[in-house]
Amino acid sequence: MISDKAHVDPSAKIGRNVTIHPFAYIDADVEIGDGCEIMPYASVMKGTRMGMNNRVYQGAIIGADPQDFRWKGQQTYCYIGNNVVIREHVIINRGIHEEGGTRIGDDCFIMADSHIGHDCHITGRCVVGNGVTFAGGVEVGECVILSSNCILHEGSKVGDWVFIKGGCRINGNVPPYIIAAHNPVSYFGVNAQVMRREGSKHGFTEELIDDIAKAYRHVYQSGTSVFNAVKRIEADVDPSPIRDNILKFIRDNNMKIVAVPVDLE
Repeated sequence: MISDKAHVDPSAKIGRNVTIHPFAYIDADVEIGDGCEIMPYASVMKGTRMGMNNRVYQGAIIGADPQDFRWKGQQTYCYIGNNVVIREHVIINRGIHEEGGTRIGDDCFIMADSHIGHDCHITGRCVVGNGVTFAGGVEVGECVILSSNCILHEGSKVGDWVFIKGGCRINGNVPPYIIAAHNPVSYFGVNAQVMRREGSKHGFTEELIDDIAKAYRHVYQSGTSVFNAVKRIEADVDPSPIRDNILKFIRDNNMKIVAVPVDLE
């Protein structure tokens, strides 16, 4: 159902069983997949490529022009996966370069008043709380929970299965499977409760959760450098894809992770 009171540009590609409510705005050069619903006063702007079964609530703007002086008006993109819920007054900016773009993965839930800046990549199955703010170029792994009013500064990276508590300011790299809290951000333990709850679907046994805790004791509680902590993890923690994910994240980010004193990096 497409309301005759909505604006839908003739060039927009609209899939099957799409509902566009009155006073929604669908720009030119937009693709909306099957089964999506666009609520009143929501806007889907040019360069947006949307998958299937998404819901965009009142006042949200998807694919807004990037807020970056490096963008000079060229055609850029915003990609939304499948089964994504985008609540009221969320703003998601397009990328600033013709390649790449802003990408929101499948099964994300983005709560009201959040702002996702240009070229952010959210892998999938993430929860973004009310009022969370992403600067440009932020990368977020899968199954991450960002509580309300978190701020993620430009270029920050968040690993898989991280839980960031409300109001945190992230200006760096948050390794996988941990809880981050306070300002300045601190290590607050392993995200064990969520991993136990989801363990049957994702293979988080008690042994693996214990291994994660052991790995981060070396990183955050041994008083040694991150470089030495990595060596200790390799020697002390049984090999597994989860251990390898921790080590890869730390190495890929040049041993620089949040909540470690600078002189121990």
